[in-house]
Amino acid sequence: QVQLRESGGGLVQAGASLRLSCAASARAFTSYVMGWFRQASGKEREFVAAISRQGITTDYADSVKGRFTISRDNAKSTVYLQMSSLKPEDTAVYYCAARSGVRLRKLVNEYGAWGQGTQVTVSS
Repeated sequence: QVQLRESGGGLVQAGASLRLSCAASARAFTSYVMGWFRQASGKEREFVAAISRQGITTDYADSVKGRFTISRDNAKSTVYLQMSSLKPEDTAVYYCAARSGVRLRKLVNEYGAWGQGTQVTVSS
C-alpha cells in the first residue's frame, strides 16, 4: 500500500508550462514503477507517462512526446511531470499512480495505487 498526493495543477494559457508533483508515503518508494494518467471531462482515463524504479527508463503517450518529461527523486519519494508547450487538449485531471513491478505499463488496471488528482486547465 502506498499513498499518493498530486500537486501543481492550475489554469494556464496555451504554450505555458507546469510542473506536477506527486508525493508518495511508501516506505520503499524505489520498489514502485510510477506513472501519470489524465482524464478529461467525459472521457476515459488515459496513460500519459511512466518511469522505472531508478528513473532510467521512461515511456510516453504519443500525444505528449517531446513536450512532457517524467522524472523522479527517490530521496524525496516524489515523481514529477514537467509539462511544456501546453495545449487546450491537455486539459484534464492528472493522476499519479504506482505499481508493484518492473515493467512500464500503460493500462489503468495495471496500477494499484492512485492519488486524488490535480486539475490542469489550458485556455486557448
